[in-house]
Amino acid sequence: MRQLSRYASAMRVKELKLPLLCVALFAVPALLAQQPSTITVTISVTDPSRASIPHAQVRIVPAFDAAPKMETDDKGRLTLQLRPRDYALVVECQGFKKSVTHFEVRESNQPQTVSVVLQVGGGSHVEVEPAPSKDSLTLRTDQYHISATLSSAELKAMPHVTLTVHNSHTNADETYSGVRLADLLIKMGAPLGSELHGGALASYIVATGSDGYQAVLALGEVDPGFHPGEVLVADAMDGKPLDAHSGPLKLVVSEDKRPARSVRNLTMIEIKAAP
Repeated sequence: MRQLSRYASAMRVKELKLPLLCVALFAVPALLAQQPSTITVTISVTDPSRASIPHAQVRIVPAFDAAPKMETDDKGRLTLQLRPRDYALVVECQGFKKSVTHFEVRESNQPQTVSVVLQVGGGSHVEVEPAPSKDSLTLRTDQYHISATLSSAELKAMPHVTLTVHNSHTNADETYSGVRLADLLIKMGAPLGSELHGGALASYIVATGSDGYQAVLALGEVDPGFHPGEVLVADAMDGKPLDAHSGPLKLVVSEDKRPARSVRNLTMIEIKAAP
């Protein structure tokens, strides 16, 4: 009788599990249907008078599977299917200045529009890039000709992480606080995370200090999901802002046995690709 009772209880549990399993199987497709893998994004390009600009050349960073040549139609529009994330957008057209902006594709079932206004100019006009300031950090990618400059105050306002490294020169531990370099490079369209594979593994980083000192890291060393170490753009050590000798910004590489790649007075980070 006791065995029959246990058998009956087990059967009741199975009977309960079966409807729950069916509900779960039906619920998963419903949830997936609510979260589209791509969003319809329309890029609208106009001049300052709001007249549409047809056949403007468009580049999206990071790149995705699309037609080799992307340009606006006769109405100055280009419609794409993009995954939710941050993108860099480069728009060029003869007779106008190049536009470099950033936009975010949000999780939504609604299409989104990104408006770009091109300023009249171009031709033989050459923009002179100012020399890097010791109080700011310039991020640049040669592959897509995109650059951005962040002030020390802007970097200070970003999410920080803390790490402790041993300085073999002073034989002392140092605790740094700063922004993950990977978080900054993602804003420039660097192929990190799931995109770091194939040809992207031939990309590398050049860090430059105000005195011209440079150090190189493979892009894989910067990605915390690919490499165990941390690479920070630090602005504080042991709870205090970096002094004039090291700061206001310093590149810190946690896995190095010697701090030779910890570039002090950091002013520029460049993303390059091996030939």
